[in-house]
Amino acid sequence: MEEINDKANYCLNCKVKPCSLKGCPLGNNIPDFIAQIKAENYDKAYEILSETTVLPGICGKICPHKKQCQGSCIRGIKGEPVLIGDLEAFVFEQNMKNGNSLLKCWSREIEEKRKNNINKKVAVIGGGPAGLTCAAFLAKEGIEVTIYEKYNYLGGLLVHGIPEFRLSKQDVAKTIDNILELGIKVKYNTQLGKDISLEELTEQYDAVFLSVGANVSSKMGVDGEELQGVYGGNELLEYKLHPDYKGKSVAVVGGGNVAMDCARTINKLGVKEVKVIYRRAREQMPAEDKEVEDAIKEGVEFLFQNNIVKIIGEDKVQKVELIKTELVQKEGETRLTPVNVENSNYIIDIDYIVMALGSKPEDFVSKIGLELNKWGNIQINEEYKTSMAKVYAGGDLAGVKSTVAWASNSGREAAKQIIKGLQLSKNYIK
Repeated sequence: MEEINDKANYCLNCKVKPCSLKGCPLGNNIPDFIAQIKAENYDKAYEILSETTVLPGICGKICPHKKQCQGSCIRGIKGEPVLIGDLEAFVFEQNMKNGNSLLKCWSREIEEKRKNNINKKVAVIGGGPAGLTCAAFLAKEGIEVTIYEKYNYLGGLLVHGIPEFRLSKQDVAKTIDNILELGIKVKYNTQLGKDISLEELTEQYDAVFLSVGANVSSKMGVDGEELQGVYGGNELLEYKLHPDYKGKSVAVVGGGNVAMDCARTINKLGVKEVKVIYRRAREQMPAEDKEVEDAIKEGVEFLFQNNIVKIIGEDKVQKVELIKTELVQKEGETRLTPVNVENSNYIIDIDYIVMALGSKPEDFVSKIGLELNKWGNIQINEEYKTSMAKVYAGGDLAGVKSTVAWASNSGREAAKQIIKGLQLSKNYIK
């Protein structure tokens, strides 16, 4: 407890709150909840967090804090930032231990809102961060919510996309139980486009929120990508269908947290060596610094400013041709662009390649009758509405920034728009 007090007392309680207003995707009132930790009023600290987030136990542990809240901390200008993530996770754990919950925090509001929203029903498709958050904030308004989940568990990428060594399944379970306690119903093993249609849902519910994620790995489009031994990073993490890595060399292509999770996971499975290939410099990697540092400590090798030209093999991967890149400032662009260095090609022996370059929605999304944008994501407007009446979307499926906090933000903001839409509907009971 003394360590937590030291971390809390390090905060200056800035009035301008750059950590909240600039750094946090959810806009958590960071100085105020930390002030309550200083006063050892942990219930109140949790109430303040619960105004904006239902995932403090998750975000406190896995958010890219250095690129978000802690990266905007005033104390970080001349020294180390406040360890905001640690404090957020502490508040959640302390309240769960003390028997506090979202239901206790929100019970009075739920009862008051339920009088106005009686008989209003919303379906949430997908139980990942966006769906769970949307469901929680709808339930807070007294709306009857049912989550439809294709698996026999909730959590989405929190369960199958983030390794246990980064986020324990027990932590995820606590968060989910806390949300479901609000009275949210769940229909497991029910997949959109297979077990139930969008048309059926819009007939049964006053609104539908789509948040099934986008977990199909993107490809590079290079020769040899179809060879046996080339895997998608998202699928490896989700389905855990790993080959036998014993004594093998593996290349992971990409620079985000999925690439780090793949590299670190594979590195623990008896592999000979893991190389991360990234076409930019380390400073440009979107992955959290801590994840990169941990990967290096664990023996993962990084080939910065390298790009794959071709994957070589007959039936299966045997070698990879790489080319060096240089970073140049292109006119009108602020970020340095990697450009291949002529005649810098070289070849390395590789047994398996994992593509961790981003993701896209599953094929069924293009067949459910909604307008898509040029990247294949569901097109939404500023109110999170899709091209179909009563249907909203958020998270990766709608092209939202790929972090848990941004997905959660989209779920919360979509809930606000759904509530607004219900209030404006002809059947709304005042």
